[in-house]
Amino acid sequence: MQIITGVILAMHYAANIELAFNSVEHIMRDVHFGWLIRYCHANVASFFFIFIYLHMARGLYYGSYARPRIMLWSIGVIISVLTMATGFLGYTLPWGQMSLWGATVITNLVSAIPWIGTSLVEFIWGGFSVDNATLNRFFSLHYLLPFILAGLVVLHLIALHEHGSNNPLGVSANSDRIPFHPYYTFKDLVGFLGFFLILAIMVFYAPNMMRHPDNYIPANPLVTPPHIQPEWYFLPYYAILRSIPNKLLGVIAMFGAILILLAMPFIDISRIRGSQFQPISKLVLWIFFANFLLLGWVGAKPVEAPYIIIGQSCSVLYFGWFMLVPVIGLIENTINDLTKNKK
Repeated sequence: MQIITGVILAMHYAANIELAFNSVEHIMRDVHFGWLIRYCHANVASFFFIFIYLHMARGLYYGSYARPRIMLWSIGVIISVLTMATGFLGYTLPWGQMSLWGATVITNLVSAIPWIGTSLVEFIWGGFSVDNATLNRFFSLHYLLPFILAGLVVLHLIALHEHGSNNPLGVSANSDRIPFHPYYTFKDLVGFLGFFLILAIMVFYAPNMMRHPDNYIPANPLVTPPHIQPEWYFLPYYAILRSIPNKLLGVIAMFGAILILLAMPFIDISRIRGSQFQPISKLVLWIFFANFLLLGWVGAKPVEAPYIIIGQSCSVLYFGWFMLVPVIGLIENTINDLTKNKK
């Protein structure tokens, strides 16, 4: 759906800072069903992130990253990173206030790289500020990346069928299996119907619920918004970024918060896959999920007390969980061994 609606929108969009905002308004007002196409494109993007976060949370809960599915998990993490990049590029295209200033803030993070940072930022911008060349580059990449993502999804499915899906019991077995059709076909069909029902409600009754109102103001480089923030799906990582006073360390922490998921197959040393039968792991994991939601809430708040200290505390808890995973695995392995010896 995203590729289809995106191609249609690209037919009417003008990647020029003088025309971009008006071209979006032209789509909304003049193009036949343009408002429907754009609202579907924007809201399905939000749902896409909801599904990605839920899918990865399920993978963490059931230990789907463990051997022999390391490749499957790694491709999934790469897909999530590229999806975030695609979402960020799309966020800049309407060329409203949040588009301009969000692009300025995020691309300026590259300048924290020692020695080459400033030159790299100017290369991304295509000049000395976010301008016409920047918008053209972001539009081109936003158009291209979904096709790369589609290829990665195919690889993800191939890796999935190599060893099969993980199951809630955490046991791999070739016996007592059921065919995909008709059992899961109809189960997925119910899920699709539920999704399209919720999407229709949002598109027709609350299409801007997940949008920032400042992005309906034309971009003005002379007027800085009082509170610059990205789309809701970036807020947890944005909270981590701004919780660290040092710019370079903040950038490293923000990207590290995403890429550290690639280490999960190696830091989880528990012999029992998943958290469903491990009370300590389950409790700590639910605290991690709650902390992630709290980070998202903090990311939408102004950079002032008490949100600064809350964001810093949540950032420590976020990375602390990854440090606790091997410790908890060792503890639970020891408890299981002691229980077996008593028997």
